[in-house]
Amino acid sequence: MIRGVKYAVMIRGPINALSVEYKFSSCRILRGSLLPYLFILLIFVASGCQGDKRDLTETTDDIHLFHESVGVYTTVIVHDIFSPPVASRNYVYPLIAAYEVARLSDRSNYYTLAGQINGLTEITIEKEIEDICLPLAVTYAFLKTGKYFVFSESKIDEQIESVAEYYSDSGLSRQTIMASMELGGKVSDQIIDWASKDGYKESRSYAKFTIDNQPQTWKPTPPAYMEGIEPHWNLIRPFVIDSATQFAPPPPTPFDMTPGSPFYKELIEVYEAVKFADEEQFEIAHFWDCNPYKMNVTGHVMHATKKITPGGHWISIVGIACKSEGADILRSTAAYALTAIALADGFISCWDEKYRSILIRPETVINEYIDESWMPLLQTPPFPEYTSGHSVISSAAAVVLTHIFGDNFFFEDDTEVIYGLPVRSYNSFKQASDEAAISRLYGGIHYMPAIEHGVTQGLAIGQLVVDRIQIFNGSIN
Repeated sequence: MIRGVKYAVMIRGPINALSVEYKFSSCRILRGSLLPYLFILLIFVASGCQGDKRDLTETTDDIHLFHESVGVYTTVIVHDIFSPPVASRNYVYPLIAAYEVARLSDRSNYYTLAGQINGLTEITIEKEIEDICLPLAVTYAFLKTGKYFVFSESKIDEQIESVAEYYSDSGLSRQTIMASMELGGKVSDQIIDWASKDGYKESRSYAKFTIDNQPQTWKPTPPAYMEGIEPHWNLIRPFVIDSATQFAPPPPTPFDMTPGSPFYKELIEVYEAVKFADEEQFEIAHFWDCNPYKMNVTGHVMHATKKITPGGHWISIVGIACKSEGADILRSTAAYALTAIALADGFISCWDEKYRSILIRPETVINEYIDESWMPLLQTPPFPEYTSGHSVISSAAAVVLTHIFGDNFFFEDDTEVIYGLPVRSYNSFKQASDEAAISRLYGGIHYMPAIEHGVTQGLAIGQLVVDRIQIFNGSIN
């Protein structure tokens, strides 16, 4: 696509048989009908909108509200306290919905994900669509789909109102606003229907994980001693991988507390990594902590600190890269969707291994055999050790982002500033993913094989995503 060119797209007939006619216009106008959203009408009444106040055809791609909405959605996920695998599901469907709307403006170059990812069939629009502002339609599809996955629905409604009010105040006609939301809503409904069949609802009623007394088996860890989360996540329908076992890593090192054994050496490596951590290693560990529910104990009082999930951190990096490059709405939604798919499949694959090997965490073994007063730098997450989730999903995301933006892409990651941590800079996505992986050793929560095999697992998943999904006609970077 040529950036900076303003055009409109005339859509006639169903989406699976579009005829596209390029004309000059601003918001990439597609054509559609009215939908009476009450709160949007109230905005029009309150603002006294009588039609276009400002010619939006003079603007370039207006996608800042889409990026903003992704950020708002992340704050809702943090607020509602979703576990890392569940959060990855919460992101992937709304971001796919956003992409499927965006690609309608350039379907000869950007291909649908339908037929390329598991279970997603053709997305259809039955009516003729008129007067569509593409950024608004995309943002609404994202928010409407996202609302389905969270508890704090009112916060999503507030963002929808804010977006609609922005376009109303900018002078976009009420007809275009309503039609844009109708198109976004139609795509969203089909994505939600597809999502509802992925096995998640059924998994809520599956049996809880049963803890045994084998010395090598994972046990709940302090301070909350929470039970293992999402032991059946391998049964969630994947997106690109054939099954949760497709990239199963080799088994972990056999548990053996004989001094000098391979497992004992791995354990001591973790013990000493924390004991002798320097300032840089300390900072790296905390920067990539991404613990959505850290429990803090003061005397007899326990309270939680909410933070972004590992997947949420990488979704933030997607936004940083898109804004740094000045990517338009098509390229941005493609980057978000592909990365979210890699993250989602990464968690499915990783969780499959976690509850197969059910390996004990370093903190438990060190406290029992080595030093009862030792504590990791990071709070040990409530699930088995092998493989390292951050290693898997970070490596998968880095492959996708490198495919889209290139190998030597400098960026400054300010994701954790909101949590009191400094900005960190990277010369490539791989450098960032490697740092995320090794942070688990510095933090004292993983043995090295979980990190190394997790990286291998993630690289394979990310490569499969870019090999199997054809999203752009030509080179995307």
